[in-house]
Amino acid sequence: MTVQTQTDQDIKKYAQLTNEPEWFTKMRYEAQQEVADLALPNFQKIKYHSWPINVTRKLSIGDHELNNEDLATIQANVVQVGSKIIQHELPAEFEEKGVIVCDWQTALQQHPELIKKYFMTEATKPTENRLNAEHVAHLTSGLLIYVPKNVVLKQPLTSYFFQDARVPQDYVHHLLLIADSGSELSYLENTGTIGTKAGPANIIEEVIAEPDSHIKFVSVDRLGENTTAYLNRRGYLKRNARIDWSMGMMNDCNIVGDFDSELVGEGSHAEVKVVAISTGDQVQGIDTRVTNYGKHSLGNILQHGVILARSSLIFNGIGHIVHGARGAEAQQESRVLMLSTKARGDANPILLIDDNDVVAGHAASVGRVDEQKMYYLMSRGLDKKTAERLVIRGFLGPVLSALPSKEVRQILADMIERKLVNGQQDE
Repeated sequence: MTVQTQTDQDIKKYAQLTNEPEWFTKMRYEAQQEVADLALPNFQKIKYHSWPINVTRKLSIGDHELNNEDLATIQANVVQVGSKIIQHELPAEFEEKGVIVCDWQTALQQHPELIKKYFMTEATKPTENRLNAEHVAHLTSGLLIYVPKNVVLKQPLTSYFFQDARVPQDYVHHLLLIADSGSELSYLENTGTIGTKAGPANIIEEVIAEPDSHIKFVSVDRLGENTTAYLNRRGYLKRNARIDWSMGMMNDCNIVGDFDSELVGEGSHAEVKVVAISTGDQVQGIDTRVTNYGKHSLGNILQHGVILARSSLIFNGIGHIVHGARGAEAQQESRVLMLSTKARGDANPILLIDDNDVVAGHAASVGRVDEQKMYYLMSRGLDKKTAERLVIRGFLGPVLSALPSKEVRQILADMIERKLVNGQQDE
């Protein structure tokens, strides 16, 4: 099937249908003009350039719905299918304290000052690479979250974002989360796929932590097996700001995860925890970077992954302390557990140190299930698959136990169990 490439006329038509502001439409034009001349981003040992990952289809307004039965099973403040918000029920304190949570078109119309100030201006750039430029040119779905100065939210914000693959279409989604000075927010995000049609997903999420703010960002990603995905999460941390990242990569598709935290402010702090499971013929490449620019900034990376059947999992952990970041600290640990002789795993630690008076360290390992542990469990009457799942739970335990809440730990534990059971059936 031939897919028609988007033209400037397609952008103009979409802008008219959605009443899009002229300044944002201009950004689309400029990004599209750069696409052909830009290269795909490179990540060590992640070979994805031949994947059908590029976004090419024309902009369109989909008729996205969920039936009432499916919606009733989802407990979330915000549910978005494709570009359409189908549930928006915020805690009372959000409205009382002036918190903004709205879809992308509403954000462009009602909060242009926030979009102009933060959208791909600090954490990343529209023409940083080809995937970024395609993202801007084809963006149709998204959410804006803004927490005002000194607002401390006691209740978490929960969202569900669904790629609608019931018809062939590209999924291009943007999250812009801004915590203003002195604010605090706990955010739980779920991504998933409805339908089985093949197509790319291009997701960029910018998390801006202004001075003295604190964000707890938890995600459970479950994109479908016929998707080819680029998932880019960027944190931009200013003075004494902190982001606690907790990411569960439970996808069934081939995916590149690009997770960066820019510690630009003195005393800024990022904790990055990633759990990943790859099954079937799936490839997951996860590139996690923390860059220390600010003095006395702190960045920790903890990644544990499991691979089954014929799948692949690549962990890149990069800690970069730039010149001038005296007193900074960068630590990382990446470990991969292999349950199949046909699987492929890599854990690549990289430290780039450009200053003195800093602390940095790394640990990395790729190994198979401990046969003695398996023998012990099976001698107690457990079958092999059940014993394997217990060993895996123990392997992932250090990451799960470090997650911010009991509820989040249970959500991820349930997803891990589902993924493992399905993965063992593929072997």
